[in-house]
Amino acid sequence: MFRNLIPALADEFYLVAPDMIGYGKSSMPSVDEFEYTFDNQADIINKFTEELGLTEYSMYVIDYGAPVGFRIFAEHPERVQAFIIQNGNAYEEGLETFWDDWKTWWNDKTPENEAKLHYLVAADTTKWQYTYGMNSPNSVDQSTWITDNVGLQRPGNVAVQLAMAYDYQTNLPLYPQWQEQFREHDPPALIVWGANDYIFPESGAHPYENDLSDVEKHILDTGHFALEGELDFIAEKISSFLKSRL
Repeated sequence: MFRNLIPALADEFYLVAPDMIGYGKSSMPSVDEFEYTFDNQADIINKFTEELGLTEYSMYVIDYGAPVGFRIFAEHPERVQAFIIQNGNAYEEGLETFWDDWKTWWNDKTPENEAKLHYLVAADTTKWQYTYGMNSPNSVDQSTWITDNVGLQRPGNVAVQLAMAYDYQTNLPLYPQWQEQFREHDPPALIVWGANDYIFPESGAHPYENDLSDVEKHILDTGHFALEGELDFIAEKISSFLKSRL
């Protein structure tokens, strides 16, 4: 996701992009060896930042990274200088039609309801996440979804994805706590949001302004992975935003 953004900003900032356990290049223990929860993912990422000696940082959050990042913020708000928020939710308004099957499963954990989410690891779904809502879907680098799909097809990864999907419900009760932390500590926030994202629609972008006083918001005509179509724009906005706030 950040393969092109990091070189674009590396001359100006020190950038760190860890993979969560079970994702990317991090290890992937089985669900019997590791409890795949957002609490545990946040704890590991937090320890990672401490191992690197990162006592202050600006945090880029998207998708699953948002509840991980907001957990860390809730524990150590003094460390977070600013947020860059891209299609990552902290409000009920952002959980629309895509989440209906998830909510059904959370409320009734049956094999039948679980089976409705097996599409999450299908190759077509991965490609769809990268191309749906994009201005020029044919311009998206095919290696993105091909590489991701290789990781998703590792033995045991279906169970990992389902465990994380089931635990996503633990984020919703924390929304009021995060919102209170936003109001209390009030870090500046840059919002760069793909308006055509079916997973995290635009409705999730606007409520941040209710709780944060310094918000620069850009709603972009693109999809879930906004960096695939709006890299130059987002990189420029991150650079100017952080230089003006920090």
